[in-house]
Amino acid sequence: MTTPAVDRSYATDAALLARVLLPYKEHCKYLKSAEVTVGSEHTSARGEFAIPESCYIDDTGHLNSVEVNIAYNQMMYYLVAKSVKEGLLAGFEDWTLDDFWRHQLPDILIARFAGNFRRPVNPRSFSGEMAFLSVTRRVPGGGKPFIHAETSYRYWDADGGRCDGEATLAFVNVR
Repeated sequence: MTTPAVDRSYATDAALLARVLLPYKEHCKYLKSAEVTVGSEHTSARGEFAIPESCYIDDTGHLNSVEVNIAYNQMMYYLVAKSVKEGLLAGFEDWTLDDFWRHQLPDILIARFAGNFRRPVNPRSFSGEMAFLSVTRRVPGGGKPFIHAETSYRYWDADGGRCDGEATLAFVNVR
């Protein structure tokens, strides 16, 4: 009989978060804090977000699909970076933080992104969570190896706003 894995949590690593968000323009740094949790089934991040004003459109009054995607990217990058730093996520055991920084922008691709908007979410202050559901190394016939990851995400606010979805990631140009 095996004992279930005990959840471990990691509070926001402010220096790491600042480095993860460095590629973003100042007014597009939506992720303010993130706690990473490793459980028996998933590695996940739970974050707090604030979007003072949209980076591309007049105020819609609600979180829209472009901002959902940007918030997802920031939370995902932080989760991968923290997982690499702490050795948390299967599939990235051989990565160093230098590997992550090298791959962050050119080699981490969103292959599929789907969302369901249930109730409008206030973009000024909302929470979010994402989880890696599976991570597999793939080598297509005659192709270069890549890491394939299935993820889920959800966002909510204090007034009952909510949206959720799934994303498939491809980490290309890996060893």
